[in-house]
Amino acid sequence: MGFRFRKSIKIAPGIRLNLDKSGTSLSIEGRGSTANISERGVRVTYSIPGRGISF
Repeated sequence: MGFRFRKSIKIAPGIRLNLDKSGTSLSIEGRGSTANISERGVRVTYSIPGRGISF
């Protein structure tokens, strides 16, 4: 079994700093969307709140 490490720190409402064994990332959340910024690039996820549908 492999070693896992993950810690999420809330900086402000809608902004989180994520620490992982592979690096760090910053998540900025808004109503219906999340932007994740890391060394690997920027990933944006969109969803319809309360529906369970995301893209």
